Amino acid sequence: MEIGKMYINGEWVAAVDAGTWKVHNPATGELVGEVAFGGGVEANQAIAAAHAAFPAWSGLTPRERAKYLLKLHDLVRANRDDLAERISAEMGKPLREAKGEVLGAADNFLWYAEEAKRVYGETIPSSVPGKRLFVLRQPVGVVAAITPWNFPVNMVARKLAPALAAGCTVILKPAESTPLSAIRLFELMEEAGFPAGVANLVIGNPAAIGEAFLASEHVRKIAFTGSTRVGKLLMAGAARTVKRVSLELGGHAPVLVFADANLDQAVHGVFESKYRTSGQQCICANRLYVEDSIHDAFVEKLKERILAAKVGDGREKGVEIGPLVNAAAVEKVMQHVDDAVSKGAKAVVGGHRLTEGAYSQGHFMAPTLLTDVDETMLVCQQETFGPVLPVLRFQTEDEAIERANHTNYGLAAYVYTNNLSRALRVSEKLEYGMVGVNDGEFTQTQAPFGGFKESGLGREGGHHAMDEFLEVKMVSIALD
Repeated sequence: MEIGKMYINGEWVAAVDAGTWKVHNPATGELVGEVAFGGGVEANQAIAAAHAAFPAWSGLTPRERAKYLLKLHDLVRANRDDLAERISAEMGKPLREAKGEVLGAADNFLWYAEEAKRVYGETIPSSVPGKRLFVLRQPVGVVAAITPWNFPVNMVARKLAPALAAGCTVILKPAESTPLSAIRLFELMEEAGFPAGVANLVIGNPAAIGEAFLASEHVRKIAFTGSTRVGKLLMAGAARTVKRVSLELGGHAPVLVFADANLDQAVHGVFESKYRTSGQQCICANRLYVEDSIHDAFVEKLKERILAAKVGDGREKGVEIGPLVNAAAVEKVMQHVDDAVSKGAKAVVGGHRLTEGAYSQGHFMAPTLLTDVDETMLVCQQETFGPVLPVLRFQTEDEAIERANHTNYGLAAYVYTNNLSRALRVSEKLEYGMVGVNDGEFTQTQAPFGGFKESGLGREGGHHAMDEFLEVKMVSIALD
């Protein structure tokens, strides 16, 4: 098996100390790859390369930068199946989801190729005679991007595409558990002809690489998706050199299902939101609030849908729910289930590991639905990041909103109702950066993505993401 390498300054390189990292399929335990495993030395090499490449890359016209992104878009789409198979092999998600992720990644490169041309300046009327005021928007500089394992291609694209379009150069540090997809994406970037040093790939020790990013005066921006705990550490570390940061952190998404909702539509949306990616995404439903008068009917419908879902290796036909990423993830999910059951909750579906037969070598959890839940339970206080959904009853709209907002998180929320006034009213009162109304899958390339409170800073997606990688410069000219 060939060892995957890092990509620094246009060259594929091994770790300085020859260290490697083995990648296993979470569904089967099989070895699917081995990659170079670096640290601070390699990170500093990549920073130097990105710093050296910045003047030429930022000096290109937006149309010239767009040509590279458009070529990459075409290559990603052409290699959809290969990338999807890598995603499924290294993190377990079903191939159907993985193929959708790849197309989403391609859309990012297409969208930001166009947005590169729309970085406009301003002319401001001066209050002083004989002067002219102009505003320029210029790339921030070298960007360090740190991405998670749950979307190992699309999360990379969501950071690289706007950064490169804006004229920044980039160092990517992907999650160490899912480097194979990132390596393939960088092979396509090389094929697209990106100049050396413009985009660099460093795989390895998170603490050592992160420290190199934070310590360097050349790195002017950190773009991170991951846990709130790590995001806070990066934010504090960035203060040492006053770097800009954008953080897409943890979520604890509430779903509010009102009695006037279309129950079939709500069941479909809740299932997709909760059990897609096996519940391992920051915007997935984490607390389900159902109006008391429809609670039993809704739970029964959702139970039937969950029982109909096939759990297994994501590469198998018909699988809707794959494994969790590792054993630690299963342990955390079971801790939440055991805590809830010990305090009186009932598992109407699931509630246990899957360990027999085809599941014996993987990290599988039965999709779980809990009733008789209250907010003292861990499953209602923490982000579970697994296929477990607690159901809680509510009586009034105001009560539902208050309980939904009672958290330090504020990433995504969902509302199911056929009352337009209620939809608008509740959406405005929910303290979340994104709200899906009768919609369990709202993410689109052209829309802003990000959260309130401890769920992050800044936005990815849409034209808003370009602002994250641009500085605003004022120029005042005194005329003769």
